[in-house]
Amino acid sequence: MVNNLKAVKYKRILFSLGVFAALLVWQVLSGKIGTYISRIVSYEQIDPYNAFIGISIHHIVMMILSLLIIAILSRNFEIDFNFKLGDVKKGTKILAVFTAVYALISIILHIGMLANNQLPVYDFPLNGRNIIGTLSFQLLLTGTAEEIVYRALPIPILIHAFGKSVSIYEDITLEVVLAAVLFSFAHVKLTLIPFDMEANYYQLLYSFMMGMIQGIVYQKTKSVLYPMLMHSFSNVLSVGTGYFFILVVTKII
Repeated sequence: MVNNLKAVKYKRILFSLGVFAALLVWQVLSGKIGTYISRIVSYEQIDPYNAFIGISIHHIVMMILSLLIIAILSRNFEIDFNFKLGDVKKGTKILAVFTAVYALISIILHIGMLANNQLPVYDFPLNGRNIIGTLSFQLLLTGTAEEIVYRALPIPILIHAFGKSVSIYEDITLEVVLAAVLFSFAHVKLTLIPFDMEANYYQLLYSFMMGMIQGIVYQKTKSVLYPMLMHSFSNVLSVGTGYFFILVVTKII
């Protein structure tokens, strides 16, 4: 009996590792497909500096592919991916507090960057089209697409693979940690042929921390909506604050 239980547990662990590996492969593959499609679409007249259209196409493709997987799994395995309002009171409160804190931190960081002459440098001119295009991408697609790809898809699948949600400490679960690892890996520049990897360690740490926060909120509210909004708002604040400091603050002081 004991040996049978150990064998079942061992098989469950192997299965879970296989699912995690499959999620990683899927993440890389869907990203490559998104990149390929974005490169074959002609949009130079609309976005000559490739500031927002290409990355928008990339995210839309990844989101659609992930939604197809979610639709298939929902029908065949009855997995709940939390496409619902969930706990509105809790979600709204978390969103408000998070946005206020993030806005304050973003302003403080940009003041520090201004003082050290380290404000962001962009590969495109800050004209009306590029500002509206990049901020629209951050608001409409980053949270929507990335929370589907990196939270709504992997967390329920990992729970299904484990057989249950695996608590590590209080609100921190194993599935959220692993999803945050996948999200961090998405910020690694990977080339398959020839094989090469490039990573900014600060960005990896930041991505992991944000992945943890948004994953915890996803589980606490039982909804993908609030992590989506948190993700989009934080990105708009990060990018928009940079624009504001460059275009306005530097002209005043």
